[in-house]
Amino acid sequence: MNVALKVEPAPVTVLPGAKPEMTLEQRRAGGLLRFAIAITVLNILGHLWLGFEASWATPFVALAASYGTELVGELALARGQGRAPRFKGSPGTFAKFLLSAHITGLAVGMLLYAAEQLWVIAFAASAAVASKYLFRVPVDAHGATRHFLNPSNFGIALTLALFPMVGIAPPYQFAENIWGAVDWLLPLLVVMTGTLINRKFTRRLPLISAWLIGFALQAALRSAIHGTPLLAGLAPMTGFAFILFTFYMVTDPATTPERPRDQRLFGLGVALAYGLLMELHMVFGLFFALVAVSVVRGVALCFIFARRGAAGPARAG
Repeated sequence: MNVALKVEPAPVTVLPGAKPEMTLEQRRAGGLLRFAIAITVLNILGHLWLGFEASWATPFVALAASYGTELVGELALARGQGRAPRFKGSPGTFAKFLLSAHITGLAVGMLLYAAEQLWVIAFAASAAVASKYLFRVPVDAHGATRHFLNPSNFGIALTLALFPMVGIAPPYQFAENIWGAVDWLLPLLVVMTGTLINRKFTRRLPLISAWLIGFALQAALRSAIHGTPLLAGLAPMTGFAFILFTFYMVTDPATTPERPRDQRLFGLGVALAYGLLMELHMVFGLFFALVAVSVVRGVALCFIFARRGAAGPARAG
């Protein structure tokens, strides 16, 4: 006699007061919102108090260019995929869709210095967002793709490469009008908020730690090779721009690996690329190093996808 047994699922015990684990999409949405708030506050404080050198028009031009490019790019991508644009719906949906472009535009406007040539800022912001739609890798057999270049970093690097008259915003602008205890408190606040966001939402602390260790190692190696002071190679780590790059740029969850092991490789790779660029006497090494490693990762994603014969999602680090 055959007896069909019905197996009841084991009850899930939830501790009182315990919060359910956030999904990947929830973490990314939460991280985007907090990054957007943080960079907005920094820009306002920068122009009102800290000493940003660029004109007040700069962030508005950058935002207009990034918003416009994001909307046009999404319209084109949605039409090509036969779906509705992701920004359609409620005002909240529209605002959430533009968070990424908001962060990109403000980052470009804050980190580039083009004097009164605002068209260069508009170009950089537009190129940054456009890279999300132009440079993509396949992720499944249904034609889905994703971008692999950090948008703001790519826009900044491309602009620096094409326009020699453009430079990086002077590091002193982040602390030009502060002194005393605030000199320590402001960077400490940025480090603490960046650490919190990257621990809870992006979960990129392994990447950050590997990047910092790798940066120190390449500085020590170059010091040993050339007989130069070690502190000279470590000095960039004390700058406000380096802190922003570490906690708010190199950790972009959409263009960096998800698995901790691959995050460490990515962080060490950026540090190694930076060291090689310094050996070649190339300026703006942080931005070009991140572009180089992101391109290598994009090629790896394509290779993994091809080897799997489009059978499953490309899940490279």
